[in-house]
Amino acid sequence: MKVKDMDPKVTSLTRAFACAGLLCALAACSLAPVYERPQAALPAQWKDASAWQQNNPAVVDGAAMAWREFVTDPALRSLIALTLEKNLDLRQAVLNIEAARLQYRVQRADRFPGVNAQGSANRQRLPADLSSTGAAQTQGTYQAGIAMTSFELDLFGRVRNLSEAAQEAYFAVQENANAARIALVAETIQAYVTRRGKQQANLLACDTLRSREISLRLLADRRQAGTLSLLDYNDASGLVEQARADVERTQRELAQAEHALTLLAAGADIESFLGDASSGVLMMVEDISPGAPSALLTYRPDIRAAEHELRARNANIGAARAAFFPQITLTGSYGSSSAQLSNLFRAEQESWSFLPQLTIPIFSGGRLQAELDLASVRKDIAVIGYEKAIRTAFRETSDALVAVDTLRREEAARSALAETSGRTLSLAKARYEAGVDGYLRYLDAQRTSFTNRLALIEVSTQRQIALANLYKSLGGGWFGDKSGGAG
Repeated sequence: MKVKDMDPKVTSLTRAFACAGLLCALAACSLAPVYERPQAALPAQWKDASAWQQNNPAVVDGAAMAWREFVTDPALRSLIALTLEKNLDLRQAVLNIEAARLQYRVQRADRFPGVNAQGSANRQRLPADLSSTGAAQTQGTYQAGIAMTSFELDLFGRVRNLSEAAQEAYFAVQENANAARIALVAETIQAYVTRRGKQQANLLACDTLRSREISLRLLADRRQAGTLSLLDYNDASGLVEQARADVERTQRELAQAEHALTLLAAGADIESFLGDASSGVLMMVEDISPGAPSALLTYRPDIRAAEHELRARNANIGAARAAFFPQITLTGSYGSSSAQLSNLFRAEQESWSFLPQLTIPIFSGGRLQAELDLASVRKDIAVIGYEKAIRTAFRETSDALVAVDTLRREEAARSALAETSGRTLSLAKARYEAGVDGYLRYLDAQRTSFTNRLALIEVSTQRQIALANLYKSLGGGWFGDKSGGAG
């Protein structure tokens, strides 16, 4: 049926109702509370980072650093790119984003009228005792047209608030996925650094074992010649067994660290990314400015996710309030109807219907009030969750700042101590071989040197892990590419 064949009165009536519905939808008010971000009780500056901030000034307007700028080691960069591609948890988080986006589209669709093309046919036979003519009849009805079913005029913003709540939930899932990306980058760095440290410890243990085995063979010759006591020989043998145990321990820890990296990459081959433990390549940028504590609200994706959750709960209050007011739904159709299929599309077979419906809540047994109270309580829970996210972020950043600062100084002290104990070991060996000191002092110098060198490796590893923690706690760093910390 063409529009030009319609009755002008019907056309005007249809257009009037359509315009009225459109205007009502566009003019819909919202009963949601005016959103106000909760005040964050954060100090103006970091408590234990005044010296840090002076030595590491912020760069480029406090923009977030992409992980490719933070990580400087090419092998580690390639490994991070592999884990971002293969990691199962991150892939699941990305799918959760898509699911939330589609859920929002489903909810948003309720804000627009749904128009469907419909067609139906009905054939029935009436027996004589039921027929108005007293004779059996076979009747048929054929219909075709378009229909709008149960479109709600959103006068009080119920549908719009539900749509906004779904949108905010989608944004929250998206921010949580960003947090998962940053966490995966940091976790990969930590696992890589841990593996590098275990590899260095294993190399140190293997070198120590070889050195002590050579010394033990020389001492065995002196023992046979009668120039070495059994006590000194047993002490040297004990050092060899201790070194052998250290080799086994470090090999076990190295294998476990490699297994952790393989798990992050979802079982992909990572052998080509592991690199050489003796390489002196700087793996990360070490000068990251923490900025002001208030900047956490902008760059921490978990805080942004908590705020989106709060906005969603705020919109749900508006939907719950709107349920107390009347609801108007529109149902209508336009097309052709005929008793004969061959006459269905003739001009005179035009048919239409318009069925507005008004629903006014009178009694619901307290359900509507309970739903409003529930929405309010859930908003209060979201406020607490938002405040907890802020406090957790502040604590994590404070801990990371203190860890990086103190571990840097501790590493310098451990390095000086390792050098001193190395020189002591050389002197103790020379004095023992010259017969000035006994073997006991030489043994003690060996133990001390090995312990200090191992402690230096561990502290260096911890400092680099602390840098990764700082990068993560700052939401991806404070300077560099403004595209975001996940990169």
